[in-house]
Amino acid sequence: MTLVDRFLKYVSFDTQSDESTGLTPSTSKQMIFAEYLKDELESLGLEDITLDEHGYLFATLPANTDKKVPTIGFIAHMDTSPDMTGKDVTPRIVEKYDGSDIILCAEENIVLSPEQFPELLDHKGEDLIVTNGKTLLGADDKAGIAEIVSAMVYLKNHPQIKHGKIRIGFNPDEEIGEGAHKFDVEKFGCEWAYTMDGGEVGELEFENFNAAAAKIIFKGRNVHPGYAKNKMINSIRVANKFIAMLPSQEVPEQTSGYEGFYHLIGIQGEVEQTTVTYIIRDHNREKFEDRKKEMKRTVEQINAEYGEGIATLELRDQYYNMREKIEPVMHIIDVAFAAMEAVGVKPNVKPIRGGTDGAQLSFKGLPCPNIFAGGLNFHGRYEFVPIRNMERAMSVIVKIAELVASK
Repeated sequence: MTLVDRFLKYVSFDTQSDESTGLTPSTSKQMIFAEYLKDELESLGLEDITLDEHGYLFATLPANTDKKVPTIGFIAHMDTSPDMTGKDVTPRIVEKYDGSDIILCAEENIVLSPEQFPELLDHKGEDLIVTNGKTLLGADDKAGIAEIVSAMVYLKNHPQIKHGKIRIGFNPDEEIGEGAHKFDVEKFGCEWAYTMDGGEVGELEFENFNAAAAKIIFKGRNVHPGYAKNKMINSIRVANKFIAMLPSQEVPEQTSGYEGFYHLIGIQGEVEQTTVTYIIRDHNREKFEDRKKEMKRTVEQINAEYGEGIATLELRDQYYNMREKIEPVMHIIDVAFAAMEAVGVKPNVKPIRGGTDGAQLSFKGLPCPNIFAGGLNFHGRYEFVPIRNMERAMSVIVKIAELVASK
C-alpha cells in the first residue's frame, strides 16, 4: 500500500471528536479507526503493539543497529475537528494542478480558488487531494498517521538505513484539547518525540500558545415587556455589553505572529440566562496571565453594575507554551532541522498559533516539538493536501531516524 493509498483509506473513517461526551475517546468511532490501525501495524510486523481502553495506540519498530541510540517517537492524532463533519469524506485527486479554480461541488457552487487561498499557487504543477465540498478532508491529522506508518514500512524495507528503537503513538481527541490527557509517557518510553501535525512543508514548531477556556453565565430577570421598566434584566444584553468591554482589536481575525487574543466561540441565550464561551491565547506567559485577569476584572465590573451574581466565570487552563521545556534540549530541534535540510526541505521555524499534543506531552516529561504534515486549510471544506508535501514529511521522518543513529 502506498502513502497515498494509506491516506485515502484513513480518511474514509469518520473520527470526529466531541467535547460534550466527557469520555475518552470522546466518540466510539475513533476506536473503530484505532482497531483498524492496530490490525494494520500487526500485519506490517511492528512489535509491542498496544491499544488501551481509551484509544491510545502504541507500537515499536525495533532498532537495527548495535549502537546505543536514544529511543525516539513519532506521534499523530486520529480524531478530526468538530468544526465540520468528517462523515462520508469523498476525496479527489487533482492531477498537475494548473493554478485555476478547483470546483469542489458544482451543485452548491463551492470553489477552492487561489483568489481566496493564494497558497494554492505554491503547489502549481503538483497533485492535490481535495474534498467534495461537503466535508473536511482529514489531513489534520491522518496525513501525519499515513506518513509515520509509511516511514516505518520504508525503514523496515531498507535495513541499510541504520536506526535505533522507534516508538509510534496514535491518540484520540487532540482537536478538543484532550489528546495528551491519558497518554502514558512512561509506557511510551522515549527520550523525545515529534508530533507530525503541522501544515505547510518546512514547518518546525516548538513554541505554541498558552491556552485557557472561559465560560461566563449571565443570569437575567424576565418580566412582561410591557411592565419591565426598572425590573427586567435581559441577560442577552448584559452578555453583549460584556463582549463589547473586551479589547476589540485582540481577536483572531486581527492578530498574527506572537499576538494573543480573546476568541468568542459561542453564545447561547434567552432573557433569563445567556452563556458565552471564549478561548484565551497568548505565547507570552505573563501576558496570558494578564488576559485571564482582564476576563475576571470585566466579570467583576458587570456584577458591580448589575448586581452580585449576575455574571459567573468558569476559567480553566488548557495547555502551556512548550518552549520552556524544549529550550533545555534544543538538540532535538537541531536534528529535525538537519533532517529537513538533508532531504531538500527549507526549515521554517515558527510559533504555533494554536496548540498541539506535543505541548502537553512536553510538560508531562516527553519533549515533543511539532513537524509539518503537509495539509492546508484545516477544519473545513476547503482543506487540501499536496501529495508531494506528504512524501516530503515521510522523508523527514526517515532522515531523523537515520541521523539520530548516526550521531
